[in-house]
This record gives sequence, C-alpha cells and structure tokens, in this order.
Amino acid sequence: MADTKRTATLTLDGATYDLNVMSPSVGPDVIDISKLYGMADVFTFDPGFTSTASCESSITYIDGAKGELLHRGYPIGQLAAESHYLEVCYLLLYGELPSAAQLEDFENRVTRHTMLHEQMVNFFRGFRRDAHPMAIMCGVVGAMSAFYHDSTDVNDEWQREVASIRLIAKMPTIAAWAYKYSIGQPFVYPDNSLDYASNFLRMCFAVPSENYVVDPILARAMDRIFTLHADHEQNASTSTVRLAGSSGANPFACIAAGVACLWGPAHGGANQACLEMLREIGTVDRIPEFIARAKDKNDPFRLMGFGHRVYKNFDPRATVMKESADEVLDLLGVEDNPTLQVAKELEKAALNDPYFAEKKLFPNVDFYSGIILEAMGFPTSMFTPIFALSRTVGWIAQWKEMIADEKQKIGRPRQLYTGATLRDYVNVEDR
Repeated sequence: MADTKRTATLTLDGATYDLNVMSPSVGPDVIDISKLYGMADVFTFDPGFTSTASCESSITYIDGAKGELLHRGYPIGQLAAESHYLEVCYLLLYGELPSAAQLEDFENRVTRHTMLHEQMVNFFRGFRRDAHPMAIMCGVVGAMSAFYHDSTDVNDEWQREVASIRLIAKMPTIAAWAYKYSIGQPFVYPDNSLDYASNFLRMCFAVPSENYVVDPILARAMDRIFTLHADHEQNASTSTVRLAGSSGANPFACIAAGVACLWGPAHGGANQACLEMLREIGTVDRIPEFIARAKDKNDPFRLMGFGHRVYKNFDPRATVMKESADEVLDLLGVEDNPTLQVAKELEKAALNDPYFAEKKLFPNVDFYSGIILEAMGFPTSMFTPIFALSRTVGWIAQWKEMIADEKQKIGRPRQLYTGATLRDYVNVEDR
C-alpha cells in the first residue's frame, strides 16, 4: 500500500524527482519507480530483479535474515507440523484457513478431478521410453488446454476456479504416470478413497499384479514435502508463471511455463544435486576429506544441501523435514544404502563442526527432502517433478492474484542496450 506522505528524492543532472515510498504490511519499504521513465527518461538496472518488486502480493512472505517463511501470515513450521497439504492449498488459494465444512468440500472437489482425460494416455506414449519425467510433465501440462476447453478463459472467474482445482488434482497423476512411463510399468489410476499423498505414492509404486498398501509414515513424509514446497514468494518459476499470465495465456500454458523454469538445476534441482554429491562422497570414511574441501577457499567443491540463497540464518522448513527424514530412515533403515549412510553421518559431522555453525551452513530443506525421496525409492530424475507437483498450488495462487490485480500490466522488462548504434545496410558484394 502506497504511503504518499513519504517520498524518496532522486537527483540527476541537476534535476530532482520525487518518488513515492510504499510500505508493506511487513518487510522493507519499496520505492515506486513505475513513473521514473516518463519523468526522467531513465531506467533502473537490476540484473535478476533481486532489488525490484514486480508486483504486490498477500500470499507469502520471507525474511531471510530471520529464517522466516509465512503463508498468509502463518509460519511454515506450524503449517507443516499441524496441518496438511490440501488445507495449505486452501489457505494459499483463498487467504484463510478453512472451516471443517469448507475443507471437506475442497478435498472432495480435488479428489473428483484426479483422473486424466483417457485420450491423454496416447500423449504419454508419444514420448521416447527414456524421456526425462520433467520433459513429459512440460508437454502434458501444456497439452491440458487441448483437453479441457471449458476452463481456459482467464476472464471467467468460474473457469479460473475449475482450472485451479483441475491442476492441483491432476498434477500427481501426471507426475506418477511420467514416472511409470519412464520405467516401463503400466499406469496406475487414482484411488479416490485415499488421501492426496497416499494416492500419489500408490500411483508411483503399485503394480496391477500385487496389492499395495501405503505406509502412513511415508504418506505423512510425502505430504510434508508437498507442504514445505507449496510456495516460496517471487522465485524464478513463480515469476515465470506471472509473466506468462500477464499476456493472458491460458492457465495450463502458464503452469507449464513454471514447470519448464523449475527444471533448471539452479532452481528445482537442488535436492537432486545434493543426492549426487552424497553419491560422489560414496562412503562414510570419505566425509572428512569432503568437509575439508568445503572449507578450502581454493577448492571449487561445495556441500550441496547446506545453507540457502535466501535464508541467511537457517531454513525454517528444514526442522520439520528433518523430523520426517528421521522417521522415514527409522522405518526403512539405512544399512543397505551407502548414500543414506553418508547422509546421516555428513549431517552429524556438519552440525558438530564450528566452521559450519559460524558460516550458518545448516542442512536445508533440499538436503532432507532428497534423503526422504531416496529412501522411498524415487530416482533423482523424479525429484524435480515432485517439486513441480508441490509448487503447483503456489503458482496457481500467484497467477489468480495477478489476474485479479487491476494494476497488473503485461510484463515488459527493459534493458541496458550495449550493441551497435545506427548504421546503414551494406550490399553483400561490398562487404
């Protein structure tokens, strides 16, 4: 909300310009430069937009210095410990925690949309058998606009609502089928008698020839993974969804754009990178060697899964995720898995090392989620699809907020041009 009583003054070439200062409900003030080009004929330069607010939002707030993550004002630790994913989905979408009746209605609506259009089975089979699950997800999510024509009009509030429910409901089916297709197993259809996380695990690991019962500890751990990755403010993929949505693109295209952005290893691949690092270490006896390398400023090696770009103290999601990791490892054991043995011992070594405490390099959510998914039997190629599944509700909430924002314009970042100046075309024979 703008506070027109406060201004910042910019002085340029002897002229001064007053810029309004906007005050959020929490967090640092923001200088409004939206009219700067018109007033002074200059742009600002901010690679990565790390000092620029591209929108107003009331969904998620992060304070990296404090290690704080709030969804609609509620701390993520409380939500992950006391709530469950679909309740958090409701909170993100509608702004308040639901009543018992509202939650039941929401869960029923999601549950009734878990099936995919049967003709989409043929779409999956058009991919090569060795296709990465994220490649399949990008294609299938984007293709939903070809199958669900009654929920693509972004100007129709009801169609936006239907698309939102469909995406949240069908994303686990799409991710599970992408996994099944990649390993050559038959698709397992949703079971609407199961909760959201259990249904996903069953679609991933059940086979038609055997009965499969989901362990409640694994279901709870998976639900926490979904919850802890549900939204994370204006990150790269969320900004991509908003930018795509600003053009009026249909919701399925916008979410497919988010999936594509998340695929980047600098964004959604952190827990996969962590597991690859653990495999590189290989055995417990090599941990001191790699810790020494992490401390060596001249060695490019760094411990993946420790510290966080945003959280300068600790990752508030990691505490609850550690609890789930401990529960899953107690259930499944680590004796026959060298990677998990390394993970447990590396965690102990890092937490007891003064260097890591001083540098605030604590295990983050990616470290623990990677351990959990590895223990459950997921290949690393499925880590990012599960992240995409989890983040879908955050993308949708942000997309819907953007659509409803009367001040929102089509995204059009400016540039600092450093190319050639005006010159005349030269005929090919004269070059």
